[in-house]
Order: sequence, then C-alpha cells, then structure tokens
Amino acid sequence: MMREQFRVLVYDLSSGSGQFVELDGRDQVAGGSGLAALLYMKYGHPDKPWHHEGQPLIFAIGPLTGLFPLMSKTVCSFRSSYHNEYTESHGGGRMALALQFCNLDGLVIVGKAKRLSCLTVGARELELKDVEFMRGMNAENTGKLLRRMHGRSSGHRSILRIGPSGEIGSGMACINVETYRHFGRMGGGASMGVKNLKGIIVSGEGELELTAGKEYRKVFQEVYSKVTSTDMLRKYHNLGTAANLQTLNDIEALPWHNLQRTSHSEIDKVTGAKFADDTLLRNGACAGCPVGCIHIGYIRQKAKVDNRYHYHQVAYDYEPIFAAGTMLGVTDTFGVLRILDEIEKVSLDAMSAGVALAWATEATERGLVSEKETLVPLAFGDVSGYQQAAMHLGRGTNEFYRLLGQGTLKAGKEYGGEEFGCVLGQEMAGYATGELYFAAQTLGFRHSHLDTGAYSYEQKNTDKDLQKSVDFLMNDEPGRAFLTSMVSCLFARSIYTDEQLQECLASVGYGALAGTIAETSEYIRGLRWKVRSDTGFKPENFSVPKRFYSVTTWKGPVDGAYLDQVKTEYGRRIVELVDGFVVKE
Repeated sequence: MMREQFRVLVYDLSSGSGQFVELDGRDQVAGGSGLAALLYMKYGHPDKPWHHEGQPLIFAIGPLTGLFPLMSKTVCSFRSSYHNEYTESHGGGRMALALQFCNLDGLVIVGKAKRLSCLTVGARELELKDVEFMRGMNAENTGKLLRRMHGRSSGHRSILRIGPSGEIGSGMACINVETYRHFGRMGGGASMGVKNLKGIIVSGEGELELTAGKEYRKVFQEVYSKVTSTDMLRKYHNLGTAANLQTLNDIEALPWHNLQRTSHSEIDKVTGAKFADDTLLRNGACAGCPVGCIHIGYIRQKAKVDNRYHYHQVAYDYEPIFAAGTMLGVTDTFGVLRILDEIEKVSLDAMSAGVALAWATEATERGLVSEKETLVPLAFGDVSGYQQAAMHLGRGTNEFYRLLGQGTLKAGKEYGGEEFGCVLGQEMAGYATGELYFAAQTLGFRHSHLDTGAYSYEQKNTDKDLQKSVDFLMNDEPGRAFLTSMVSCLFARSIYTDEQLQECLASVGYGALAGTIAETSEYIRGLRWKVRSDTGFKPENFSVPKRFYSVTTWKGPVDGAYLDQVKTEYGRRIVELVDGFVVKE
C-alpha cells in the first residue's frame, strides 16, 4: 500500500484537461496539511489575490487514510476570500476514502470553467460537465441532482457542492460534503464559486491494496480496540459534542446573545440531552470511522406543492447549536434546527452565519441598522426572522448582506459596532474560556479552536504565566499539524499519540517517516506558516474586538492587559518561527 511519492491530479478548468503528477517529499511533509502546503508552494500565486483564476483549490489526504480507524478527514486548502491569505479547512464524509480509491494523495484544481460546471474524478474517468442550469440552486437540491447524474459506485463516491453563497463569493461560504459534513471555515465555497465550479464528484472505483503481514493486523486491532472498547470516544457517539453546552454554561464560558453573557438559566432547553430526547433520529459516521459522532435530528415541514407534512433531516453538534442557538438567544431545539436548515441550504459556515446574525441583531437593538438593511425584523430568540435572514445572507440579497457575508467586522466598519463584533480572526467558535483562547483563535493558523488546546488548557489552569501559556500554544501545535497531515479526525488525538502513530506508520511500510515524527511535525508546522506568511500574514493585521474584554467567566472578568500580552507574545513567536524557517529542496 505504501506510496513513496505523492500521486496528485492537477486539473485545469480553463482547458478542461488533467495531468497526473508524482512528487517527492513524503518523509518531509507526510501528507494532508503538509502536502497541501507543499502543493500551494508549487502551484499557488502568493502575489495574486484569492480570486485570481490561477489560484489552486487543493484537496489532500494522508498516508494512513483508509488503513486505520478515524483516518477519515481531507484537508482542503486555498487562498481565503475572507482575509486573502492561505488557509485550510478540514472535512469528513467519504472524500478521503474516495481519493484513496482513486489512487490519489491530492487533487489540485486550477483555472476557471467557462460556464458553471461539475468536475467528476475517478480511477477510470475524468470529465467536466456543464451545469449552468444549477446556478442559484441551493445545496440540498444540487446534491439530489448530482446524485442522479452520477449514480455509480455510491459507496465510494463523494459529492461536494456549493450553494448560492459560494457563487457570490461570500467569505462565509462553505463546501458541503455528503450533506452532513463540510469544509466549513474561511470561505472554501467561494474558492469553488470563483472557478465556476458548482460540484466535485470523486468516484473511488479503484482498489485499495492492504498491507500484508501480521504486524499491520496486530496494530490495526490495537487501535480499533481503543476506539470501540473504551470510553475514549464513546461520548462522541452518545450525546456527541452537544454535551459541551451544559458544561460550558456551568463554567460561564458559553456565548449567549452575541456574547453579552456567558451563562443562562435556560440552558436546560438546549442541552445535548434535550436535543437527543426531542430531535435525534439517528447517528451517522464518516467513511472509515466506527464511532458515529454525526447526530442527525429532524424537523417537520409543510410542502408548498401538496400541502402535506414531510420530515426533513438536519445534522447538529456543539458548534452549530451555539451559533444558531445560544448566540442568537434561541432556546427551542426544533427552532435551532430550522435555522440550521436554512444555513445549510445556502451553504454557509454555520458558526460564521450565526455569529454574524447575532451582531446584526445587537446592531439593530442599538439603532445602527434597521429593517431597511436587514429586510426582516431581527430580535434575539426570533426563529422565523433568523430563518429569513440566513437566506438573505447566503444569497447576498442587498448590499448589507453582501458586506456582512465578507465578515462581521467589515459590516461593523461600515455601519458601526465593530466593538461588539465577536470575531477572533474569523467569527468565533463557541468557547468563551478567557484570554489564552481569545488570543489563540485570533492568531491561530486557520482561526479554529482546534488549532491549539487553549480552550481546554484554560479550563484547567487559572494562573497568568505569560511564558508558560505561550509555550503551551507553541509546543501544542506541531503534534496537531502532524495529525492533520495523517489526516486524522482530531477527536482521536488521545489515541493517536506519537508512539501509536509510529507503530501505525511502520506497520504499513513508512519506516523512515515513523522514525522522524518529531522533526517532521516541526517542519510541517514551519512550512504551513511560511506559506501563509508569503500570502500576507502579519499578527498586527488581527485585532481582538472590545466585546471580548468585557467577558466574565468562572475565573472572573477577562484581564485585558494579560490578553494583549498573550496576543503580542504569541504573534512574536510565530514571526520568529517563520523568519528562522528554511524550506528543504
């Protein structure tokens, strides 16, 4: 199964042709995040803006994809429409396994199609189809049509698509994967839309050659047993990450009403248990994962055509519930799902959309914007208003929504209210734990709470030791970068220790890589930051809005001076890292 060289398909939408390329670098960058950065260095244009048709859209998997449990993610990298810098987004579903069954480590898409199109990639096919009739179509209907157009090999077939938000270049546009998974953050949907690419179908019709020998079977069984026979991952199957709602509310770290408070007495209406009791239909799983952390609820809708009621399925977990629930003051489980359903249809990142609409609601309360801009009344707790507003945001119905879709702070600069925009590099994730986390997400590589363990560290450490805290951020990152180069679901980071990864890699023939995990991890971390720095990253470009300085958690009020110190020192250490980094030839 071992591939010493990376096998990559480079497809040019402008010419409608593809080329298979083999690249060295396995022992330097592993795959996934590392491979994506390597590919951007080769095919990207640091001197051109995000929307230049030569900019690549990159998908990459890792050396253990399909060979071990939870090695189920794909890295999507691109130059972001949100901040015009190189970034990554990680998604599950079947994409990773489909690429593996195509005998590919990566897919690079460049150029721009003449008309709205769908690209089909398979072990025995490569085709670009005109789908101009889908322009403006929502992600749900697009998915249905693409499945009908390509019904073969559904088990190893992955379907990616965008909604109208991607077509208009929204900085919040996501890429929908298999309906319930996404490349969610940083505007990946816009990177598809600017290329006139409505959908991507990866049809894994090839074969996966498993490694022979007792060692692989032994190591696989060890990992599988840890995943399925212990409590390590059971929580993700049961209530899932939605269980965090009660926990974070209890420690005053759950954002409510645009982060005007961090705890609320009505938490019992939107806990993970409440969602399971009221709405849960079933669990789902990404390909190659035995955990089943995807929780799918239902809503009932009356059809316009026959006036009959139909049940519609909507996925949920902690982040979407925070964004479309507590952040908006919505405490009805079905109401949260209804808002999420509208966000899904226009294919927006749920976190960005919810946080942006929370800002718009407070801006309305303060008289900075009115119904003239929002088109519908906005009030905390009003489900119907948010359903309509989500549609307007995803379609860019007017200038207000088009600007808001480029980022909350851009709208705040135009209309006022930057100080209460809840943006940490991008619209915040749902962890108001304090200074370290606020600084970490603001400057994190992909502005994700999973760039570091700051949100977890802060729940266990109450001291304000600047060097200790920043050392934690810097020391935590290389291991995560290596995991996202495998590409592992980060839920499994407690299982895939360096020692376990060493055994896994060695058992399938990657002995050299297995013996240099620490060095490779550090190199991948440096390479990613180097690529991002080349596209314009500077710590001083990212600020922390005033709202975060007024937050109170279980530890007390946020210490503004300490927050500034952490951000400054963390930024200095990142710049120092980039300045000392040397790219290997």
